[in-house]
Formats: sequence, structure tokens, C-alpha cells
Amino acid sequence: MSTYSPKASEINRAWHVVDAEGMVLGRLCTEVARVLRGKHKTMFAPHIDTGDHVVIVNADKIVLTKGKAHSKNVYRHTGYPGGLKTETYANLLVRKPADAIRLSVRGMLPHGPLGRQQIKKLKVYVGPEHPHSAQNPVVLDIAAAKAR
Repeated sequence: MSTYSPKASEINRAWHVVDAEGMVLGRLCTEVARVLRGKHKTMFAPHIDTGDHVVIVNADKIVLTKGKAHSKNVYRHTGYPGGLKTETYANLLVRKPADAIRLSVRGMLPHGPLGRQQIKKLKVYVGPEHPHSAQNPVVLDIAAAKAR
């Protein structure tokens, strides 16, 4: 018996909506990364993109626990010598809350061409509205996933 490997034509991608209001950043991002990778499907393969699309709304209402917003830093580099820029999560959540979620999810995906393909299926919006209602997205309940 040979090992099953999914083909690109066999992959059905669904759309999921997550309301981030009052949710903890890390717990939300781990579940979103799991859905983006496709680990929730029976046909998961680590070398192929089998994941679904995820839309996150209310990104500005995400929380960090235990004072981490002021103690944890986000780093980026300008590309010039000595160009390391540091910013706290509290400042990033005020300035660009969608980027805080996107950076956290990106760090949980594979680092390479596969991860870059998977992060393109993540859409993050600051308010409660999103333009993806034509795809009939299903509400992804993270609280129920936490009970697993």
C-alpha cells in the first residue's frame, strides 16, 4: 500500500471568519496558523498547501496577557548596518493592530516558499466589516477549539 499524497486539483479551500474581540493574541494565532496550514484536514501533507482562507475581524480589540504588551518587543531591520528597529507590542497594537496579528501568524508558518504561499490566505481587518461576504465564510469558533 502506498502513502497518499494530495493533488492540487483535489484540495477544496473553505473560508473562515474569526472575531478577535477580547481574544488572546497567541491563542488566536496558533489556531489560525493551524487552519492556514491545513492541519485540521484529513488530507494534510507537510509539503503541499492544503489550508483554508482565514479572515480576522476586530483586530484592534486583541489582548495580550500579563503585561506582555509593554514588555515584549517586535523587531524589524531596515537593511542598513545598525538598522535594527525595536517597538513594543503595545505601540504596534495602537499603530497597526493588523500587523501585530499578521506577524505573529507568520512566525508560526513554515519559513520558505510554502509559508509565503500560506500567509497570502490570511486577511486581517481592524473593524467588524470585511469585503469577503461573497465567499460565504464559516465562523471559526476558537473557544471550542481550545476545549479540545
